[in-house]
Amino acid sequence: MPREKQGRRRSAPSDEPMMDINTTPLIDVMLVLLIMLIITIPIQLHAVNLNMPTGNPPPNDIKPEVLRIDIDERSTVLWNGEAIADLPEVERRFEQIATQAVQPEVHLRPDRRARYSIVAGVMASAQRSGLTKLGIVGSEQFIP
Repeated sequence: MPREKQGRRRSAPSDEPMMDINTTPLIDVMLVLLIMLIITIPIQLHAVNLNMPTGNPPPNDIKPEVLRIDIDERSTVLWNGEAIADLPEVERRFEQIATQAVQPEVHLRPDRRARYSIVAGVMASAQRSGLTKLGIVGSEQFIP
């Protein structure tokens, strides 16, 4: 008799409940949600929005004062032709001119053989002091 019971179980699998989950509807729903997400995401533009002034600027009758800072091949900092001992002295002078009502234009002229750390130190000192009119002059010497 035990053999008949075993045979009956094997021959009639429709009597037992199915234990597998049908994943096809789940996959369909996930694909629809993914497509909806892709459609609704805004396109990212690689642009920077700037508020630019409109119209012509008023004419400037006053010539700005120009401060020339040269850095020679020995990495010596020259303040309008006068040699400066070290970077803290440069920063102290920057702080003095930053307090003026009309800041002068700072023209930085580094030599191509000057040490980068000195040039970067002068620019960082100008930024820390709050100077806003800083430009590097003579950069065509760096073009090979």
